[in-house]
Amino acid sequence: MPNRPQDIDILIVGAGMAGLAAASELRRTGCDVLVIDKGRGPGGRLASRRIGGATFDHGAQFLTARDPRFAAAVDRWRTFGVVEEWYRSFGDGTEGHPRWRGKPTMNEIARHLAREVPVLLEKRVVSLRRDRNRWVAKLESGETFRAGAALLTPPVPQSLAILKAGESALPPRETARLDSVEYERCLAVLTVLDGPSRIPPPGGLSPGAGPIAWIADNQRKGVSGEPAVTIHATAQFSREHWDRDRYDSGWELLRAARRWLGSAVTEFQIHGWRYSRPLRVEKSPCLVLGQSPPLVLAGDAFAAPRVEGAALSGWAAAEALKKVSLPADR
Repeated sequence: MPNRPQDIDILIVGAGMAGLAAASELRRTGCDVLVIDKGRGPGGRLASRRIGGATFDHGAQFLTARDPRFAAAVDRWRTFGVVEEWYRSFGDGTEGHPRWRGKPTMNEIARHLAREVPVLLEKRVVSLRRDRNRWVAKLESGETFRAGAALLTPPVPQSLAILKAGESALPPRETARLDSVEYERCLAVLTVLDGPSRIPPPGGLSPGAGPIAWIADNQRKGVSGEPAVTIHATAQFSREHWDRDRYDSGWELLRAARRWLGSAVTEFQIHGWRYSRPLRVEKSPCLVLGQSPPLVLAGDAFAAPRVEGAALSGWAAAEALKKVSLPADR
């Protein structure tokens, strides 16, 4: 790819649910959109991983759909074979709203959306600066992109760091407001077993006490062909153990999960989600920080700390950008 700046209408940073939802909506209006993400694949916390023959959902475990528009999107994904209902009944027999799982994994939802829009992967945006009526994004690789509008969808601290590196000053009120956004952390243990687990149907549960917030049997869930268990630590455990030896923390969580594992651990890995869930959610589904040139922030910190909230935020950001007349001079 050439080093000279490339011009596009709208640059979107982040190929998670918010960024992909916004990109899909803007693409339908004929905008020239590009999504850039630092990961090896799209999805953000719609994340899956393999260890040998075992497959794990190690980020978001399922999604729910309460908003009519998002429910319609989930129904479309169901017809495409991208999602299926996992469960809605609880252990006490009461009925709840459906929990939908990605098929075969949660990451397939993101992969499906990414097929509709241009996505540049394994590219980290390090700065975003204003150049008259354009935004100039610089990548870690040295490449640059010029855009008539920009949408930042990473966790708020990462978006602020990109703007700060580009010396893109925000109004003091917005700076203070965004600086106050905090996130829970989550340590996730991906465990390969030599036999079936004891996690009862439907294959996931929240213990309600101790260091484990969630434990899921990926084989029973339909994700893995081999016994594979995902353990999510509580926010308190994750915060207290974040800077400690990850291997030791993993074994501590495995000991706490012993009664649900039922089989010997043959291998495990730990992943740390630094920005697992926002502790406070903004009232507005997105935040317009400038109109000349347009700059919008979106993500699950602006709507709700769920997959659905991220999608609603992305759609709101797309609507905000569609209302802005993009400059003709590039």
